[in-house]
Amino acid sequence: MSAVPSETPQLAPMRESDLAQVVAIERTIYTHPWTRGNFADALRAGYPCRTLRLGRELIGYFVLMVAAGEAHLLNLSICAAHQRRGHGGALLGQALAMAREGQAANLFLEVRPSNQAAIALYAQFGFKRIALRRAYYPAHSGREDALVFSLAL
Repeated sequence: MSAVPSETPQLAPMRESDLAQVVAIERTIYTHPWTRGNFADALRAGYPCRTLRLGRELIGYFVLMVAAGEAHLLNLSICAAHQRRGHGGALLGQALAMAREGQAANLFLEVRPSNQAAIALYAQFGFKRIALRRAYYPAHSGREDALVFSLAL
């Protein structure tokens, strides 16, 4: 039996000092990543933004907007080396809890149809597809649609 303790991921408010690491993850996992300015704007607007760390390593984050009885998950990302280990589900669970605390009745999100891993994660949590936004995302050759999902809270 091993006596090596495993690290427990820690959730914390995203800070301006985290943005270099956040943007580095964005650039490695997305063809059209958010910019540092996008994240800085979310922080200045007071949106609930959280990071997930294993020890000192930042491995994931989310940006949530809660207003007028609704919540919108704007970004939820896990660095490539830590994907498919349950971290995305843990972050999504925290985002849902924060949306409920903010008195949101529903949580909405958009996802690329090509992002099958994210679609599967959202389905596990009970999200339902409610719409299609044509040509929503930039893509290498033009634009890609967005699937819109919702979950009643």
